[in-house]
Amino acid sequence: MKLQQNISILLLIVSFTIQAQQNPAREKFVNELMAKMTLDEKIGQLNLPTSGDITTGQANSSNIAKKIEEGKVGGLFNIKSVQKIKEVQKIAIEKSRLKIPLLFGMDVIHGYETTFPIPLGLSSSWNMDLIKRSAQIAAQEASADGINWTFSPMVDISREPRWGRVSEGSGEDPYLGSQIAKAMVQGYQGDDLSKNNTILSCVKHFALYGAPEAGREYNTVDMSRIRMYNDYFPPYKAAVDAGVSSVMASFNEIDGIPATCNKWLMTDVLRKQWGFKGFVVTDYTAIPEMSEHGIGDLQTVSALALKAGIEMDMVGEGFLTTLKKSLDEGKVTLTEINNAVKLILNAKYDLGLFQDPYKYCDLNRAKTEIFTKSNRAEARKIASESMVLLKNKNQLLPLKKSGTIALIGPLADAKENMAGTWSVATKQENSISLLAGMKSVVGTSAKILYAKGSNLDDDAALEERGTMFGKTLHRDSRTKEELLNEALKIAIHSDVIVAALGESAELSGECSSRTNLEIPQTQKELLQALLKTGKPVVLVLFNGRPLVLNQENDTVPAILDVWFAGSEAGLAIADVLFGDENPSGKLTITFPRSLGQVPIYYNHKNTGRPLGNKDGVFEKFKSNYIDERNEPLFPFGYGLSYTTFEYSNLKISSTKISTSQTLKVTVDVVNTGNFDGKEVVQLYIRDLVGSVTRPVRELKGFQKIAIKKGEKQTVTFQITEEDLKFYNSDLQFVAEPGQFEIFVGSNSNAELKTLFELGQ
Repeated sequence: MKLQQNISILLLIVSFTIQAQQNPAREKFVNELMAKMTLDEKIGQLNLPTSGDITTGQANSSNIAKKIEEGKVGGLFNIKSVQKIKEVQKIAIEKSRLKIPLLFGMDVIHGYETTFPIPLGLSSSWNMDLIKRSAQIAAQEASADGINWTFSPMVDISREPRWGRVSEGSGEDPYLGSQIAKAMVQGYQGDDLSKNNTILSCVKHFALYGAPEAGREYNTVDMSRIRMYNDYFPPYKAAVDAGVSSVMASFNEIDGIPATCNKWLMTDVLRKQWGFKGFVVTDYTAIPEMSEHGIGDLQTVSALALKAGIEMDMVGEGFLTTLKKSLDEGKVTLTEINNAVKLILNAKYDLGLFQDPYKYCDLNRAKTEIFTKSNRAEARKIASESMVLLKNKNQLLPLKKSGTIALIGPLADAKENMAGTWSVATKQENSISLLAGMKSVVGTSAKILYAKGSNLDDDAALEERGTMFGKTLHRDSRTKEELLNEALKIAIHSDVIVAALGESAELSGECSSRTNLEIPQTQKELLQALLKTGKPVVLVLFNGRPLVLNQENDTVPAILDVWFAGSEAGLAIADVLFGDENPSGKLTITFPRSLGQVPIYYNHKNTGRPLGNKDGVFEKFKSNYIDERNEPLFPFGYGLSYTTFEYSNLKISSTKISTSQTLKVTVDVVNTGNFDGKEVVQLYIRDLVGSVTRPVRELKGFQKIAIKKGEKQTVTFQITEEDLKFYNSDLQFVAEPGQFEIFVGSNSNAELKTLFELGQ
């Protein structure tokens, strides 16, 4: 045993020589610290329990305190408030032998107490500056409250709207997802982790978590490696390239091996191919859950996880309870344990915790930097840019701030739901409902009448599942008829009806898979009854995923998708409804016509028998449905404005470029409507002939521009060989010579196009 330890220490020194050259001070400090650590203390650094029952003033008597004193805890998560965190950190610093500080993590997913739109909504802004800014504000507030590590961004590509966690990602496209991953990591971590307003970022869920079979949470994922590399890996790699400090493993299996013990994924891809230098943490109890996959008992799966490249065990305590035995039995090596410990200590050093364990425990910051007026103002602005105008017949929107407006629906006065799923730090009582927001924005200029109209769903059990974690809709005990009659009474006395309908906050999110993607039937009946009054109706749609909206699109004159817009939701929605803000959001995930089309996404491959017509006409022996059109209801990149934009004069600098040249693409965009507005100009490319089949088109550039009414802007894109590369059947990242089509426009159905050639 002693010989093995000596050899392992020698290998440890050799394996980190390169890193020592990068940060010699850190290397010296961490090596000296590790030389003092016992095996139990090393394994303890790999243990990440939840905070459990810790409350202010009871940290020393909590269940976790003894383990901290014994050096058996590397970090804690889901403990909120600087007072509690300082108490717990004091245990590690004052009572443990080596005084190694703890990491404190939390699911700061789309804001802290100041909450921004759910990530799917945030992505719909297509505004990287605002997305980065939302992460900066989240880091500012979380760090002021003692948090130094967030389990965000979630960058899983998904074309599966049945899967509830589409709400937590950035949609279906790898290019856009990569830009957002980069912006979020930079927002959280800044340019210097030693500053007290930056925190460690953790990209998740590595990998492929967004493609579960049948859209069911935690389910099996199975795909080819060429699809992994081209469609699903890019956002993870973008986060690594942006310097993300940690990675979270996914629950699903890959090639028959759970990600949490998949050495090809965690070592060959993440570390050897991509050069990741940080540490990898499991998801919640993922190590013991591998036994359910049929991989082995707790000792076996814990050893497999460590050997695969996992450094920190979240809640499972498989490392804590079995690694020592596995080391004695030769199932793991001391080098593997040392490598894992080193990476955890490196992260703590980078955060400056060894220099000042209490750098995130400033009570004054907690009092002055959280949920501030300025942060809330920015959240309101960001939320308004996330909303997508899906329909606006006869320019019903924006509404006038006059007359009588009927606000009806179970989501109209539901402030607890405004922040959406995964808003664990939000104080729901501080959120602004749509009713409160509309009243604030119109003041005394218009009269707002309110009625609930219906419950979320006739099924009380479903409503309870969809309103967990304190996000109640205050279910009304009256009959459907009583609720409807009350709504109709105010509707007939109004000039316009705003119907606030859709999902509740927890009807999407983790473990909220759905087999029905329509608005609940009781709400559909309410909406149709409101339409029968003859009054103009605006549907304000709350949702965390694409919904099937055929009936609504056919019958409702105006539809505004507001997602779940955060703590300032009510004010931001009202800003858009009344025209103080012009909607500029664009969909980042396709909305299907029917559930049977799923998965449906814009960058699909062609078949040998593609449907030739674009009018939905059935053709026998072509790739189409016998009972449905092929195309979606709303395509990727789609979104209207209160103004209109006209595209023209698409030009390229050359019809042929070499691999070393840059192609300049320009297009003119004119605001032809009556409002100033913002437009997301999108560029797509199609590789016409490849050694492997290529998508019908791929997003390769976008710019969000502001144009005043009547004005024209010329938008310029630069295309290089890198933009034309893809992974071939040998998983080589190549650009192949040949012809390419360029499409530019307002969504993935862009019609302006031109052709160029990439030479040898």
